[in-house]
Amino acid sequence: MTMEHTVTTLPTARRSGCPFDPPAELIDARRHGPISRYLFPDGHQGWLITGYDLVRSVLADSRFSSRKELMRHHPLIDYGDIEVPPAPPGEFLLMDEPQHSRYRKPLVGKFTVRRMRLLTERVEQITAEHLDAMEKAGPPADLVTAFAKPIPSVVICELLGVPYEDRGFFQDNIDKFLGGEAGDEELFAAYTATQQYLAELVAAKRANPTDDVLSDLTDSDLTDEELRGMALILLSAGYDTTANMLALGTFALLQNPDQLAALRAEPTLIDQAVEELLRYLSVAKTFMRTALEDVELGGRTIAAGTSVILSLNTANRDPERFADPHVLDLRRQDGGHLAFSHGIHQCLGQQLARVEMRVAFPALLNRFPTLRLAVPAEEVSLRPETADIYGVKSLPVTWDV
Repeated sequence: MTMEHTVTTLPTARRSGCPFDPPAELIDARRHGPISRYLFPDGHQGWLITGYDLVRSVLADSRFSSRKELMRHHPLIDYGDIEVPPAPPGEFLLMDEPQHSRYRKPLVGKFTVRRMRLLTERVEQITAEHLDAMEKAGPPADLVTAFAKPIPSVVICELLGVPYEDRGFFQDNIDKFLGGEAGDEELFAAYTATQQYLAELVAAKRANPTDDVLSDLTDSDLTDEELRGMALILLSAGYDTTANMLALGTFALLQNPDQLAALRAEPTLIDQAVEELLRYLSVAKTFMRTALEDVELGGRTIAAGTSVILSLNTANRDPERFADPHVLDLRRQDGGHLAFSHGIHQCLGQQLARVEMRVAFPALLNRFPTLRLAVPAEEVSLRPETADIYGVKSLPVTWDV
C-alpha cells in the first residue's frame, strides 16, 4: 500500500465489456488503499474513499456534513467563485440535523417494512399489467420503457397521489435532471417544471386531501414549500433508482446465465438475489460529504472544510469485506452492502424498492422463460458516469413466441 496515492480525476466511462464493474481507475485506487487524495478541478485538495469500512464510518459520522452549501467543490467541474446555496426547504438529503429530521421523521412511519409488504399485491398487479402489454406487443421490446420505468413510476405516483396521466411528465423530467446528459439550460427547465407541478399538486392536496402520503403530510405544520421539496425527493428517489435496478439487474442476470438459471430453479432465492444485485450493481454509486472539523480517518487527518468523495460502488466491491467481490453470486452470505447508504441518510424507501424488485424480477423471468438480449451486449446503451444513478438507457430484449 502506498501512503499517498492521488487520484486527479473521476473516470467518466467504464472499461469496455465491463458494464457492471466500477470504473477501472476506482478499483485501482482501492488496491492502493481505502483512502486516496483527490485533486478537485478547482485545485481543492480533498479525499476519495473507496474502502468499505471507511465509507461506512463516514456515512455514520455527524462530523461529516451533507449540507449542499458546504459542497463547494465539484469532482468534475471547476465552479470558480460561484456560491452554492443551501438546499431548498424539504429537500432533506442535502441537510444535516435538526433540519433533516424535521422532514424525514414524518415519513418514517409511512415506509416501514410492514407497510411496504402490504403493498405487495398492488405491485404484483401493476407488474402483471405491464408484462401483459409487453407480451401482447410481442418481441422485441425495450425493457426500460416497457417494464423497468413504468412499474416504480406507477407505484410511487400512487403512493404520493400523483394522477396516473401525469406520470409520463415526471419520467421525462426526472430523466433529464438525473440522467447526466442534459445541458444546464435543459436541466434547469426540467427541474423548474417539476417544482411548479409539485407546487400545484400540494395546493390541490391541501384543499382536497385524498388517500395518499402527500395528503397525509398536509395535516401537519409543514409549509407548502417544504412539502414540495419533500415530494420531489420521494418522487425522484422512488422512481429513478428502482427503474435502473430493474433494467440493469435484468441485464446482469442475462449476462450471468448460471445465476439466472439458479434463480429460475430456486424461486426462494429471490431475497438473496435482490441483495446481491444491489451490492453488485450499486447504482447510487457516489456520495459527497464535507468535514465540519478535523477528523482522523484511516491514518489521515481530514481537515475541517475538506470535501470527501465516497465511492459506494467500490466499497461494495471491497475484497476485505466481500469474498470474490467482482463475482455475481446470488447465494452470497456476506451481506451488509451499502447500496442504500448508511446512517441517518440511509434510503427511506429501501423497503419499497425491495418489494418491487422481489416481485418484478421473478414475474418477468416466469412470463418470458426464453428472455434474452436482442442486441450484442456491447451495444446496450449505458448511462454516463456523470448520471447521479447508473443504469442503462435502453435494453432491447426478445423471446420465443
